[in-house]
Amino acid sequence: MAKVLLVTGASRGIGAATAKLGAARGFDVCVNYNSNGALAEAVVKDIRASGRAAVAVQADTSQEQDVVRLFKACDRELGPVSALVNNAGITGGVALIEEVNAHMLRELMEINIVGYFLCAKEAVKRMSTARGGTGGAIVNVSSRAADLGGANEWIHYAASRGATDTMTRGMSIELGKKGIRVNAVQPGIIDTDIHATGLPARMEKSLPNIPIGRVGQAQEVAETILWLLSDQASYVTGAIVNVSGGR
Repeated sequence: MAKVLLVTGASRGIGAATAKLGAARGFDVCVNYNSNGALAEAVVKDIRASGRAAVAVQADTSQEQDVVRLFKACDRELGPVSALVNNAGITGGVALIEEVNAHMLRELMEINIVGYFLCAKEAVKRMSTARGGTGGAIVNVSSRAADLGGANEWIHYAASRGATDTMTRGMSIELGKKGIRVNAVQPGIIDTDIHATGLPARMEKSLPNIPIGRVGQAQEVAETILWLLSDQASYVTGAIVNVSGGR
């Protein structure tokens, strides 16, 4: 039976790079998207051209009924997941703390935390050896903002990613004896839309603070994610891996 990878928010950026690299590493891939079906179908087309099976499934991962439908579609089209990458997320916009309102916070947490938890829940139902599964791996995409704090830009976003890291550590402990490894990656300044549209010229302004001297690429984050999903990382769980050029 083929290994099945589900990547949320996989129509562009880190998610798309992870989906394509996952196919290159032998996974059939469920490409989740929320609004841009054309981009998701383009990712699916690339994966199929490489010889792997793929399907695009629309779902708002902050909505439980959508998440249940997403995983059932994956079951039906590809088989039960053996690997999950929680990637769908938003920054909540650039704002000083006095500009943040309750609506912004609720939307941010619903997508970045509730969505991750709901997807992990459905994955565990299928992977857990305690429930008859064969085990698996989960990688949560976090952010360096979780440690750096996001001051003067997006403390609200940083707080959601701090919660991502805490969730990752807790899940790794709870699920370790059920055959499931859970890790996270903390991307730094990566050349994707989340930075280009979130704060104009942010990438260029950040260069002096990046020891390696450049911004990262989505493919570099994807490489780390696929390593964490692989058998080469079989003794790695509960890790929060910094992918930031030293920042």
